[in-house]
Amino acid sequence: MELIVPTKQTHEGFCSFHSTRKEIAHLSGCNKRRFRSSSIKVVVGQLRKQRQSKVFAISRSETLGTNCRLSCVEKRPHVQGSISENFEEFESNNYLRRLVRNGELEESFKHLESMVYGGDIPDIIPCTSLIRGFCRIGQTKKATRVLEILEDSGAVPDVITYNVLISGYCKSGEIDNALKVLDRMSVAPDVVTYNTILRTLCDSGKLKQAMHVLDRMLQRECYPDVITYTILIEATCKESGVGQAMKLLDEMRSKGCIPDVVTYNVLINGICKEGRLNEAIKFLNNMPSYGCQPNVITHNIILRSMCSTGRWMDAEKLLADMVRKGCSPSVVTFNILINFLCRKGLLGRAIDLLEKMPKYGCTPNSLSYNPLLHAFCKEKKMDRAIEYLEVMVSRGCYPDIVTYNTLLTALCKDGKVDVAVEILNQLSDKGCSPVLITYNTVIDGLSKVGKTELAIELLNEMREKGLQPDIITYSSLVSGLSREGKVDEAIKFFHDLEGLDVRPNAITYNAIMLGLCKARQTDRAIDFLAYMISKGCKPTESTYTILIEGIAYEGLAEEALELLNELCSRGVMKKSSAEQVVVKM
Repeated sequence: MELIVPTKQTHEGFCSFHSTRKEIAHLSGCNKRRFRSSSIKVVVGQLRKQRQSKVFAISRSETLGTNCRLSCVEKRPHVQGSISENFEEFESNNYLRRLVRNGELEESFKHLESMVYGGDIPDIIPCTSLIRGFCRIGQTKKATRVLEILEDSGAVPDVITYNVLISGYCKSGEIDNALKVLDRMSVAPDVVTYNTILRTLCDSGKLKQAMHVLDRMLQRECYPDVITYTILIEATCKESGVGQAMKLLDEMRSKGCIPDVVTYNVLINGICKEGRLNEAIKFLNNMPSYGCQPNVITHNIILRSMCSTGRWMDAEKLLADMVRKGCSPSVVTFNILINFLCRKGLLGRAIDLLEKMPKYGCTPNSLSYNPLLHAFCKEKKMDRAIEYLEVMVSRGCYPDIVTYNTLLTALCKDGKVDVAVEILNQLSDKGCSPVLITYNTVIDGLSKVGKTELAIELLNEMREKGLQPDIITYSSLVSGLSREGKVDEAIKFFHDLEGLDVRPNAITYNAIMLGLCKARQTDRAIDFLAYMISKGCKPTESTYTILIEGIAYEGLAEEALELLNELCSRGVMKKSSAEQVVVKM
């Protein structure tokens, strides 16, 4: 068979086809419904007239596929009407694009397989989107299969395609597979490829391996950028200290890569974490001489460190300095300061700062109000806490679940469980769904004031909402039932949680034993202790204290004292704890 080498004439034919393809794409984009088979026939007819006498036989020669890249196709026999074949390939790729755009990943995959089986070359753009889609839902193996199909079809994936798959593997924690993709790339990796891998290795604490990847990057003449060095400097600060990180900074500068504000922020954060706040402040002041102006994040790092070390006056001064230098504070800046003041009990200053926020163009958020509410609750100033909750809502800042959990905890501790239940019932209407800790707080509060029936109702409600009770939930109920003298019901709950694969802890066992001892059933309590040990749960000092007091409560004070002395001699109970038990006896 004589092979025809593509000539200028055949190249013009292909160009003509591609210009016509643009017209088809334009027609279909303008009015998809009108672009029916009649329109297609007209275009195909025009193409046939242009290419009437041409018959192509192609053998491992380079042709232009629908992905607009040169690709190699297997030897085929003489094909009459190759224009219509190319048009079918074009339409097939269009359909693939639509499927991917609509998020129909499985259908897209099936269509891709069908396309390649039929000899069509898929477009790399929708295939890259398909790889991204599978990676987003954690199906990295399927994403890899798409790449394999793409490569086997004769299409040439570009660096973006490989980067998407590598990123997918990195996000799912499959760094070894990401490195395998790097090894098999048919195109040269770029700086984005390496930065993605370096970030994952550094976040996983694999700095040594990351440095090997950096060496490999340099060997392949792919030069690190500011992001590359910043990733490595941050990891070095964490693993080897700021001293080693500074060496990387010097190397970075020597290679003509200029550090940016993010690089310096990483270093300042490292210096602060090493407890060298004064050095960090000096570094901050020197930044303009390095050709880089500090930003609000730089100042926030220093402010947080000042607050954590109790240097409030310095923090106030730094806030004034940053404003004077034209660096506007952010909501985060104010939240750092408000949180610190509230922890120190300086609520007046915290409120002043909160009220000043709008002056600096900052609108307080729930993280601005939450420390105040928590501080009021801690000081048992519930009226002030509720007052600021109302202020918060009136200003268009809606409380989050942390706000409500803080309030509910304080109400339950204060014995105002009815108010807590009322707020809990209103949460869904306020667009704030209760979480496990929300229910646990109220269930515990109800159990402590003898309202276990209502607590059990809440247990059923949380189950209906798809929330799984944990050991804290059951321990609260078991303790409440035992306190109310409903020890048999408490034991039933105890066995229920065992059936639910929730492992009881010492608190749960102690609650049952306390209930049994109060019911003058110390013998059963001792049996329960043996059961506790057989299940691998270690008794605590409280466990033995409950049993000794139970024995004494039944009129066996002498035996209780004898047991207490033996436990002290074995080192099971501290002398101070034993003395407290003796006083009670």
